[in-house]
Amino acid sequence: MIVTDHQSHRVSVAVYGEFSLADYREFEQLVNYKVKFEGPVDLLFDLREMADFTLDVAWEELRFSRTHANDFNRIAVVTDSQWLTWAAWLSQIFVNAEMRVFADADEATGWLGVAA
Repeated sequence: MIVTDHQSHRVSVAVYGEFSLADYREFEQLVNYKVKFEGPVDLLFDLREMADFTLDVAWEELRFSRTHANDFNRIAVVTDSQWLTWAAWLSQIFVNAEMRVFADADEATGWLGVAA
């Protein structure tokens, strides 16, 4: 399950339990809308409560990242999982955005700054 929120030029996503393809598609629709009407956006992913994700989510994330390589300014990932930290690092290959991983959500939000 995911909970999404958006502000001007920012999309925030918190994942709880399993991250399913339906959840990812909800995220995609929101990002596509924001990019269409606002241009590049910042992303805040809170993955601290994510239990796992389905294989089709991993594939969709790869496809989505390649398609939207220039649609993000900054990406903040909040997690305490070393594995997810490595996955975030690898995804930087496909996007032209500054990406950082944080253990604290307030630090991540502060790094993203005030919404434009």
